[in-house]
Amino acid sequence: MRITKLFATVAMTLLPFTAQADYVDTTWVVIGFKGEAWYANTSAVSGSSQRFYKGEAAGVFYQCDYAGQSSTYTTYTVNEFLANKEFELLKPAEAILRKSGKNIYVHRITCNGNDNPLKRKVLYPFITTDDRYNAYYIYEGGYFSLINKLGPQKK
Repeated sequence: MRITKLFATVAMTLLPFTAQADYVDTTWVVIGFKGEAWYANTSAVSGSSQRFYKGEAAGVFYQCDYAGQSSTYTTYTVNEFLANKEFELLKPAEAILRKSGKNIYVHRITCNGNDNPLKRKVLYPFITTDDRYNAYYIYEGGYFSLINKLGPQKK
């Protein structure tokens, strides 16, 4: 029994472990906008990037320079997600969402701004899928589509 526990501990330490559900830390490239833009010049955003890395974020939608960034997410099945009125603007992406895996992750990313109320920020909803390649950001009357700059991640 002791050897089994020791082996399991060593294996978990040495073998690569990839957290799939909350995968956000990468560079995401904006590839388009679908819907109705009320004020934003969406074509100016296309081709821009949004990067998250260990408490730091920089990009077109959100910035946090190691100023108390945290995040949480809610997991939905594709059917639950599409039935939720909050996310109905993503209905045109249904076919892609269904091909991206069985789960969708809706992230809320916050920046405390080093305790300065004027520098606090929230990015919500930032949406990722099981395939770790596609992301979406609902904005105004539509959504931006993003792809993982590093390409599809192996599961």
